[in-house]
Amino acid sequence: MHEFMVPTQSRTEMVDITAEVNRAIRAAGVTEGLCHVFVPHTTAGITINENADPDVARDILTTLDRLVPRAGDYRHSEGNSDAHVKASLMGSSVTAPIAAGRLSLGTWQAIYLCEFDGPRHRRCLVVTT
Repeated sequence: MHEFMVPTQSRTEMVDITAEVNRAIRAAGVTEGLCHVFVPHTTAGITINENADPDVARDILTTLDRLVPRAGDYRHSEGNSDAHVKASLMGSSVTAPIAAGRLSLGTWQAIYLCEFDGPRHRRCLVVTT
């Protein structure tokens, strides 16, 4: 297993971590198989989506803000209930194939850490098989 940290800069953002995941795959020496990326946080998520147009990430975050507003009828006392709900909607892990020693993603795809309660330093765990 490989671990790396992702510093986030704002309360909500999507950070492309594809290059770091590929570095973890190279370090593991895996040329074919699967890569599982897990974020061990309750207010951050992970997803695979388009990396060619930054408006896609903006649209995802805007839609999540509309669906799960920051202020709502929440009971959680820490004031970040929306972040917990958004992280649950996105999920805490993704799995992708490895071919020729790197992620085998689609032309426009990238792996994103989704921050919903930042800025923070987030852990990412990469397991290859």
